[in-house]
Amino acid sequence: MAGAAGRKKRVGRYEVGRTIGQGTFARVKFAVDADTGAAVAMKVLDKETILTHRMLHQIKREISIMKVVRHPNIVRLNEVLAGKTKIYIILELVTGGELFDKIARHGKLCENEARKYFQQLIDAIDYCHSKGVYHRDLKPENLLLDARGNLKVSDFGLSTLSQNGVGLLHTTCGTPNYVAPEVLGSNGYDGSAADVWSCGVILYVLMAGYLPFEENDLPSLYGKITAAQYSCPYWFSPGVNSLIQRILDPNPRTRITIEEIRADPWFKKNYVAIRHGEDESVSLDDVQAVFDNIEDKYVSEEVTHKDGGPLMMNAFEMITLSQGLDLSSLFDRQQEFVKRQTRFVSRKPAKTIVATIEVVAGSMGLKVHSQNYKLRLEGTSSNRMSQFAVVLEVFEVAPSLFMVDVRKVAGDTLEYDRFYKNLCSKLDTIIWRPVEVSAKSTLLTTTTC
Repeated sequence: MAGAAGRKKRVGRYEVGRTIGQGTFARVKFAVDADTGAAVAMKVLDKETILTHRMLHQIKREISIMKVVRHPNIVRLNEVLAGKTKIYIILELVTGGELFDKIARHGKLCENEARKYFQQLIDAIDYCHSKGVYHRDLKPENLLLDARGNLKVSDFGLSTLSQNGVGLLHTTCGTPNYVAPEVLGSNGYDGSAADVWSCGVILYVLMAGYLPFEENDLPSLYGKITAAQYSCPYWFSPGVNSLIQRILDPNPRTRITIEEIRADPWFKKNYVAIRHGEDESVSLDDVQAVFDNIEDKYVSEEVTHKDGGPLMMNAFEMITLSQGLDLSSLFDRQQEFVKRQTRFVSRKPAKTIVATIEVVAGSMGLKVHSQNYKLRLEGTSSNRMSQFAVVLEVFEVAPSLFMVDVRKVAGDTLEYDRFYKNLCSKLDTIIWRPVEVSAKSTLLTTTTC
């Protein structure tokens, strides 16, 4: 039976589930603290990769910074663990998705909603600056939303701490469309002013639904940024127009400061002040232990096998995946926006699902890597200029019911949308589409790939 074919992985006291995010150097897993039952996000980094790419200092800095900054609008880092070959960062689980996806789904936001997110962003960044921390890669993709719709700043991988006697930063970093003009120069820049600029670009995107600076080539893009060459759409109110103009000032010396932003009439409207961070002692002992004894100190890593079946998805994970108690989102319904993570459900045996995907992927000219009910499909993009890759993972949801999670790890998002629709059409024989039995039943609504 399928129910007897599950696998569970444990890292220390955490039971590890599905991958919920993947980047170049790390994967983020859903996990549950077995002692408390609390759901968390587990960021997994490979030690060999860190050492090979000489990222040890950067990763240690990111972890240390995230432990120092404790604020309601910043993703909380709980602890760091070391395995024999991996480093595990235990983070607060934020279930509302990226602010980027909200904009992609709805387009521009109404002024009051955009103002609320901007107020929370400024609160978080002001707190970071008070701790001597400059983010340097602020963009909607790095801003998450919790279940209540509150903003959470994440991804401090490019952030830095101020150093005594060092007034300006000199490392060019950040995402091109959001980076301040002085960061592109060679004379150094003030981290606080650079973050303020990025906040201004984010506010523009929230209000407009598109970027203020966008070109097909970097020289043209940098030229527009340096000259602050942009225009506000007609629906911007005079108040937000004025504030954005003061933020997107190409001269960092005359650019508005966070203190001045807080005093701005548009910003102050409906502003609800929150507690300025948490006054608590923060220990970096676990961070020091992980990196000082990278070969010696480790926690137990176990995978319990039952006939080598797919990972089992527990109730916590299902609820989180479906964003509440409405399980209808387990079944991937047609959407009006492009998703980077998609899924479908099957009642076929897990081995049949994997074998069918392998055959179909081969027919599509993709290279297939398969292990433990997880597949990576690789090819080249339609323009032959870059790599295209997706990862599929099979999970047991219930006896004889499996969910296949599909996510893009490399390539263009629009191309992924076309790929996913094509893949679903070729996997029609294994995809289960439950029949609609009730107008009120969202769980059994007919699905469309």
